[in-house]
Amino acid sequence: MANLKSSKKRAVQIKKQQVRNTARKSDVKTVTKKFFAAVDAKDVALAQELMLEAESKIARAKGKKLLKPNTASRHVGVLAKKLSALQTKKA
Repeated sequence: MANLKSSKKRAVQIKKQQVRNTARKSDVKTVTKKFFAAVDAKDVALAQELMLEAESKIARAKGKKLLKPNTASRHVGVLAKKLSALQTKKA
C-alpha cells in the first residue's frame, strides 16, 4: 500500500476510474448485443434506434480513451453494415 498522501489519493482515484471504465465498456457491449438481437429479430425500427445509441456510446468510449480510434471505427462499421443489410432485405 502507498505511504505518501498523494500516492494514497492516486490509488483511490484509480479505483474510481476503473469502476467508471468497466461500466462504460459494459454499456458498449450491452447495447451492441441488443442491436444484434434486434437485427436477428428483423426489427428495423429498433435496430435503427439502437444503432444511434451504440454509435454514441462507442464514440464516448473512444473519447475517453477506452477504445482506440480504429477499434471504435471498426465496431461502428460492423454495426452499420448489419443495419444496411437488414434495411435492404426489408425494402
